[in-house]
Amino acid sequence: MFRAAAARRIRLVTTNLVLAETHRLLLHRAGVRPAAWALDRFEASPLLTIVFAGAEHHRAARVWLERLADQLISYTDAVSFAVMDSTRCAGAMSFDHDFMLAGFSLWFG
Repeated sequence: MFRAAAARRIRLVTTNLVLAETHRLLLHRAGVRPAAWALDRFEASPLLTIVFAGAEHHRAARVWLERLADQLISYTDAVSFAVMDSTRCAGAMSFDHDFMLAGFSLWFG
């Protein structure tokens, strides 16, 4: 998916919380160096904007969690929904169907 987005020069947005989850996953599955390498790559990408979650995103995420209280939605995903709303992003590059539950489309490349 990332290669397809890069080939099409599609600008991507993520949050520092998603990076934290990705780093943790790589740290425990692949080790310190691959986890650090991934962070370096994310930060160096001209096509990726990293949004650092703040108080407004937190408040909006809490609204999302309340709205979707009958679903198992993570706080990280709820913050992503808030960022997507604030940046007018309609689609997510994800395999996570929580985004569809929140009304966003999924993009697979």
